Amino acid sequence: MAEFFGTFWLVFGGCGSAIFAAGYPELGIGFVGVSLAFGLTVLTMAYAVGHVSGAHFNPAVSIGLWAGGKFDAKDLFGYIIAQLLGAFVAAGALYLIVSGKSDFTDVGGFAANGYGHLSPGGFSMMSALVAEFLLTLFFLLVILGSTHPKAPKGFAGIAIGLALTLIHLISIPITNTSVNPARSTSQAIFAGGDFSAQLWLFWLAPIAGAIVAGIIHKAFFAKE
Repeated sequence: MAEFFGTFWLVFGGCGSAIFAAGYPELGIGFVGVSLAFGLTVLTMAYAVGHVSGAHFNPAVSIGLWAGGKFDAKDLFGYIIAQLLGAFVAAGALYLIVSGKSDFTDVGGFAANGYGHLSPGGFSMMSALVAEFLLTLFFLLVILGSTHPKAPKGFAGIAIGLALTLIHLISIPITNTSVNPARSTSQAIFAGGDFSAQLWLFWLAPIAGAIVAGIIHKAFFAKE
C-alpha cells in the first residue's frame, strides 16, 4: 500500500502539474515548475511512507537497489505490481479530471514520454537512450549513497527529491523525463498510439542504468 500510494502521488502530482499547470494559459509553471513538482512528490512521500516500504515508487529503483545488494529479489514482483497499479490509478484520475474540461476532445500527449517526433525537443532515439540511462544511473547512486548507514541521518528524502528535480530540469526537453517505467507506462496507456510503441525504451534504459548504478555502488561505495 505504501508503494501504491507513493507511486500514485508521484504520477498524479508530477504528471498532473505537466498536464494542468505547465503552460496554463500564460502564467503556467513551465519546465521548472514541473521539475519541482516531481521532486516534491518523492520528497513528501519519502517522509510519509518511507519507513514502511523504503519509498521506491519506481520499478527501476527497486531493481537498482536489488543490484546494489540493498533489496531482496523475492520482493521485486510485489513492489513492481504495486507501483504499476498506483501509477495506472493516478493516470485514470488525471483522465477523469482532464476529460471534464469544457473543450475536451482527447488527452493529447498526456505527459507521456517519447523520442523522435514525440520528444518535446525532437531528440533522437539514441539521445533518449543515453539520457535515460545516465540520469537513472545517477539517480540510483544518489539513492544508494544518501541511504547508506554512514550518510547523514534524516536527509535522504531531501537529496533524492532534489535529484529527481534536477533530472527533470535536464531532460524534459529530451524525453519529457521518465527514469521510471511505471510513470511511463501509465501515461502511455492513456495517450496510446506511438507513445505505446515507444514504451520499450522507457523500461530498458532506466532499468539498465539502475543495474549499472547498483553494481558501481557495490564495487566502490558500499564498503563499511
